Amino acid sequence: MATTLVKTDFEFPGQTAVYHGKVRDVYTINDNVMVMVATDRISAFDVILPEGIPYKGQVLNQIAAYFLDASAEIVPNWKLAVPDPMVTVGRKAESFPVEMIIRGYLTGSAWREYKNGARELCGVKLPDGMRENEKFPEPIITPTTKAAEGHDENISREEIIAQGLVSEENYKVMEEYTRKLFELGTKMAAEKGLILVDTKYEFGLCDGKVILIDEIHTPDSSRYFYADGYQERFEKGEPQRQLSKEFVRQWLIDHGFMGQEGQKMPEMTPEFIESVSERYIELFEHVTGQKFVKADCPDLAARIEDNVTNCILNLQIEI
Repeated sequence: MATTLVKTDFEFPGQTAVYHGKVRDVYTINDNVMVMVATDRISAFDVILPEGIPYKGQVLNQIAAYFLDASAEIVPNWKLAVPDPMVTVGRKAESFPVEMIIRGYLTGSAWREYKNGARELCGVKLPDGMRENEKFPEPIITPTTKAAEGHDENISREEIIAQGLVSEENYKVMEEYTRKLFELGTKMAAEKGLILVDTKYEFGLCDGKVILIDEIHTPDSSRYFYADGYQERFEKGEPQRQLSKEFVRQWLIDHGFMGQEGQKMPEMTPEFIESVSERYIELFEHVTGQKFVKADCPDLAARIEDNVTNCILNLQIEI
């Protein structure tokens, strides 16, 4: 099996801080530039799984870069360069402590809540009589808090503003950008025979302006259905063919794990790990229309360190 990168411990020129997230490790350079390393870690139910997934970091990073470039004219973003297949370098922003989730269809966690009787999600009223995977009349925005550890929590627009998490002015901009990005992502997915079902965006302040940060339209942050056969499967009440991380969540659920206390993590067999890797690569090729080129390397950390160091120096960052 290919080499995976599940832990990083870099010391880049001018490094002033480091943050190890669930999937990404973020290094701050000279307090104004971010080096975001997409590792091969995988999380579900806000828990990091025990095994890495080959090429997952490369897939996530390259899909995100593809969509950041495609959307840059309609929404400003943080990206400056992609010096390595697993790394994006960009402007540092003061991130807002909420994630903007937008849903075009009733599925996933929203469906699980709806099935249990919920008719309101993050302050958004939901009609009676909806079915799993049914399209909403209009996409709905269902924000969550952004937890450094543990579970993110649903929150309404009104609560976000009332608690001072985001100003009303900035929240309006985030809503507008969220809808624009989802509209573009939906259009680009349709061109590839896919349905962008739901996704999340993160934003921050840079030089006083709201910009898009982090990843965009990747299988970790988004759910895609195959358009072909969607309606027939929906009418029959059958599961949709999808390209997303939901199949990993479903595998965990089927093995009795949902991230709750006392539940045991099931064993991730080599066959399962390989199947997850293949799904990620399949999604890359489908959503970008490009052939995935595996950036094989016996020492991923050394390659990243060399590439990022050269990038920092080439950007002429004052260190």
